[in-house]
Amino acid sequence: MTQTDYIVIKAKEDGVNVIGLTRGNDTKFHHTEKLDCGEVMIAQFTDHTSAMKIRGKADVHTAYGVLSSEGKD
Repeated sequence: MTQTDYIVIKAKEDGVNVIGLTRGNDTKFHHTEKLDCGEVMIAQFTDHTSAMKIRGKADVHTAYGVLSSEGKD
């Protein structure tokens, strides 16, 4: 992915966590957002963000298609 690549996360339940992970020798959490049902977040990978972790039920729209996270039941 390049810096112009975005993902769109749409929460399917309250309390979905979106966690940004750092780039570099040591991967660390650097940013967390909490989304409620129906909320949408547009995120971009940057020089500091190399990965994102999504906890909870959500649809994740990427240039490669749509993925659904399952969450805990």
